[in-house]
Amino acid sequence: MSAADVWLPLPPEEIEGLPEGPRYLFWDGAEEFPADPADCVFYVVPYMKPSQVCRRPLPRMRSVRVVQTLSAGVDHVEPGLADLPPGVLLCNARGVHEASTAELTLALILASLRGVPDFVRAQDRGEWLGGFRPALADRTVLIVGYGSIGAAIEDRLAPFELARVLRVARSARTTKRGPVHPLTDLPALLPQADVVVLSTPLTEQTRGLAGADFLARMKDGALLVNVARGPVVDTKALLAELDSGRLTAALDVTDPEPLPPEHPLWRAPGVLITPHAGGPTSAFLPRARRLLTGQLRRFVNREPLRNVILTTGTTTA
Repeated sequence: MSAADVWLPLPPEEIEGLPEGPRYLFWDGAEEFPADPADCVFYVVPYMKPSQVCRRPLPRMRSVRVVQTLSAGVDHVEPGLADLPPGVLLCNARGVHEASTAELTLALILASLRGVPDFVRAQDRGEWLGGFRPALADRTVLIVGYGSIGAAIEDRLAPFELARVLRVARSARTTKRGPVHPLTDLPALLPQADVVVLSTPLTEQTRGLAGADFLARMKDGALLVNVARGPVVDTKALLAELDSGRLTAALDVTDPEPLPPEHPLWRAPGVLITPHAGGPTSAFLPRARRLLTGQLRRFVNREPLRNVILTTGTTTA
């Protein structure tokens, strides 16, 4: 029996530099497992697969020591961690998605403010649609969830001559760009922002964070951009604000997701929707491969792993 199976969602022959020792097996969520899950010691979770698919082998992984996601968020696998023995490390993909997600965030902001969806529809009609539109210059942007993705978003906002950037995270700290406010400061910060960007992980604290009270505190005409997780926003409350015309929104994630064809969010005024497109770009594979080879080298050499979010059987990461 193998004592060191590694399950990869990418074919092992396509990942240069994997360390010798483990047996590398390809599994991307197929019905049939590549081997007995009980022999897997390092499980790399399939990317962009439903949560139930990603969690399916976990109850049988009695030897697993590391669960590595290829996403920044880990909410899709966390419910399955109770099935694992204590001491298993859960690691995320910090460093893989920052560039792509920040790019899309800027695209959503600019497209929404400058009316690009209206221009595309007018082009389909052969209509020259003129008029003034809001600019990003001289605006205040509030980033809620100032981790590595939030910082990457601010890096890309820097050339746009903003009035200022406000930053919020779970706890207060200082960065080279300025202070990061705690979540408790949100009520006072929301009325100051022209654009509110959600880039926070989905946790019990952030589920439904952008609810009726949050949205009501946003200034008239403000833009809400969600590149976090759909359930961070209360969809019903957002629909009410969109239907009134008071707020606009650009959403890369929704609740529910995928959004059913008949859902009213598709037809709400002032909303731009992309289909969870922040991560899957040409930038993904090179960064994912580098992450996996680095993590597996550390694992084989018994060195500390990076991006550890939590350890099963403990109350802290």
